[in-house]
Amino acid sequence: MFLDKLKQLKENEFHFIGEETAFRSAVLIPIVQVDGEWHILFEIRSFTMRRQPGDISFPGGRIDITDPTPLAAALRETHEELGVDPKTVTVIRQLSPYIASPAFVVYPFVAIIEYSEIIHSYNTEEVEEVFTVPIKWLLNYEPYMHVVSVQATPASNFPFDKIMNGTQYQWRSIGMEEWFFDYKQYTIWGLTARILKHFIDIIK
Repeated sequence: MFLDKLKQLKENEFHFIGEETAFRSAVLIPIVQVDGEWHILFEIRSFTMRRQPGDISFPGGRIDITDPTPLAAALRETHEELGVDPKTVTVIRQLSPYIASPAFVVYPFVAIIEYSEIIHSYNTEEVEEVFTVPIKWLLNYEPYMHVVSVQATPASNFPFDKIMNGTQYQWRSIGMEEWFFDYKQYTIWGLTARILKHFIDIIK
């Protein structure tokens, strides 16, 4: 009887355990034409932003409860940041979600947007500057990588008496890969670089 009920359960709509409670964001990888050549557009976050001022990113942000889908969130954020009308966006495909941790996931979408819509209409309160990188250049560029070691640090009230070896438990450190793309005066790194590398690898 239990197995019969189990078989009747609907397919899990989440991609991984914890997704339903994670901080969820969506970003757009904007493909634009510049002088007849395909480029990827990036933002530099405003220097007055509270979080990550001056960082290079894709347009996007947190998925609000009012957003029906991650794509809707990416389009809304792109409109708010770059002034691009969602009706003019041609969505090409969704990439695999980027799971930064069980508590943080990003949904990337690749889309073509009209560059002329952005040049004079981006939101200067959120965006300091926009720039583009030719896809041809990205296909020929070899990004470089550095490893950041992340060590688990249990809270003071962690129940060490419940686990084998207690306070002497050997926690694993995690080696996090940080990729870097240097283009002219810009350095793309962090979450943006990881998503960018994944996309370029797919094209290759």
